[in-house]
Amino acid sequence: MALLPAASVQPAPPLEWRPRRLLLTRAARDFEHGRGIAERAARLGVEIVELAGDRLALDLPPDPRRAYAAAKATLAVVVAPPSKRRLQPIAPSADWRVDLAEGCPAHCSYCYLAGSLKGPPITRVYANVEEILAGLPAYLGQGTVTSRSRARAIEGTTYEASCYTDPLALEPLTGSLSAAIRWFGQWDAPAQLRFTTKFADVAPLLALDHNGRTRMRASINPRAFARFEGGTAPVASRLEALGRMARAGYPVGLTIAPIIAADGWQDAYGALIDDAAAALADIPSLDLTIELITHRFTSGSKAVLQSWYPGAALDMSDDRRVTKRTKFGGEKQVYDTATMRLLRTFFEDRIARALPAARILYWT
Repeated sequence: MALLPAASVQPAPPLEWRPRRLLLTRAARDFEHGRGIAERAARLGVEIVELAGDRLALDLPPDPRRAYAAAKATLAVVVAPPSKRRLQPIAPSADWRVDLAEGCPAHCSYCYLAGSLKGPPITRVYANVEEILAGLPAYLGQGTVTSRSRARAIEGTTYEASCYTDPLALEPLTGSLSAAIRWFGQWDAPAQLRFTTKFADVAPLLALDHNGRTRMRASINPRAFARFEGGTAPVASRLEALGRMARAGYPVGLTIAPIIAADGWQDAYGALIDDAAAALADIPSLDLTIELITHRFTSGSKAVLQSWYPGAALDMSDDRRVTKRTKFGGEKQVYDTATMRLLRTFFEDRIARALPAARILYWT
């Protein structure tokens, strides 16, 4: 499905991803949820490959470009082992990262997952969602981002479901996001599920008994930068979907990411914020947060992305960049101090005028 022309403001129909093949591991077949994913995919005409064991047999072409395309068109249904079910902190977004899947079907030329996940970029979804969710109460009140933050205490203990995936993109096949939303809705505790998405098919989520314990955020960028977000829903559709979720009583948010300081960024992001304000206007009791994330990359992710998208126009030069060391000893390239200050001032001022009720959670 083609993206909307830059001049259009009408939402397009939701974009639904359909893999070419699904690999079903032996262990995944022991779980009803895993078998259900395979059955839904089969009804859509997806090739189902039942593996004899739990090792993924990819059989990718030797050519790197064809291997990338084949991997991105593959969905694997696997079982999350205990090591994957031990939650990790995910500041500044949330207390804990909870993975329902790993990998994403989109083709973003700035992809945050590049260099983070090992091996070919196939998408793995977990068959043992019930086990994953059953382990979450052990972490209640134990985080350091919202659990112990005076500014964000109202959110309770927060669990981020979109660190390594876009769960809404996979929802038509997996049903995992709906399962998690229902589970949090029934959990009588100060806790909140969070997910962010570049997709727009929220129809299956609207009538769920969420009890206000799931926050959907739309990940957005100006239409002028849509060429960096291949295979995703148009921004107008994402904003329309966010409005539908808010009207269904969900707390919602905007993830403006990655903020790109390209020519004309002030006009482009100003129009984006105005579009968001229009999409969320007149919604009673709107609970809106905003997360602001500037573009950054590591040397490893840059190499991977340039191999995946050799013709991309995204600027990953050293211009206006400085090296920042991470807490794990790695290095990433971020905008220099002057550029960051200019960007931050602009966004904080423009958001205060266009979306005065919104809470900016963080800038990074």
